[in-house]
Amino acid sequence: MNIYLELTQKFNGGRLRVILGGGQAVVLHRLAIMSKDADWILREDQETMNHVLSVLEGYGARYRFGAPLDIRWLAGGWSAHLEFAWERLRVRTDFVTRPPRLSTERLQRMWQGQEGRDVPFVNLSDLAELKKTNREKDYTVIGELARNMQDIDDQIMYSRSARDLMKIAAEYPEQVKNLAQKRSVLPAVSKGLDELEAALDLERRQLIHANERRLARYMNAAGAWAKAWQSIAHEIEGLQLSKAHVILVGKAQDVLPFEVQEG
Repeated sequence: MNIYLELTQKFNGGRLRVILGGGQAVVLHRLAIMSKDADWILREDQETMNHVLSVLEGYGARYRFGAPLDIRWLAGGWSAHLEFAWERLRVRTDFVTRPPRLSTERLQRMWQGQEGRDVPFVNLSDLAELKKTNREKDYTVIGELARNMQDIDDQIMYSRSARDLMKIAAEYPEQVKNLAQKRSVLPAVSKGLDELEAALDLERRQLIHANERRLARYMNAAGAWAKAWQSIAHEIEGLQLSKAHVILVGKAQDVLPFEVQEG
């Protein structure tokens, strides 16, 4: 059993509480063989927080640097990071309730679409949005996700291949034209391979820089938390997760803001 799938099933015992994303979702879409860690999107309610913490405590999990697994911070876009040892593996678990680049409406559709699934995981287009990170390798993943999308509009919006886009435009010119206002590279389709490839490269750099700016806001807001972390980590070392969590929340309330402002 994949430990991340096992965790997902335990997190969802009795009701849908979490949806698997990140590298594990890429694996489940059969576009990768393995991933070393896992990201989950959580329902933003207290029962979910309590249940997930309880499951993790059963594995002997401990906090890594990040926000507490608490609605007040997760609702502000922060992420919580924990880890534990399992069969010689270092299992890393990351959690959010409001992942970047997914609107509230899109999240609602995601929860509705995953209800009843044995192992719920993010669909191809939502995963492509989540992969718009500051890591170059993720844009290759987005391109492969796009090639597996059934909806032509989704392929047009997420393809990373100039040749693929030109082929799609030849078959579906009106759809490419209609989506041109939503994706700035599309007008370059008619200008030839070189200009379209240049436009795709520029788009990738812009997306990378946008995510770098987003992360920088959170890093700046967490400055005091980062300075205090070594002392806090020492204080909670060896404690049961439930006890460590209470201490962590108490410490964070003094130095880690619940929300990070734009700009």
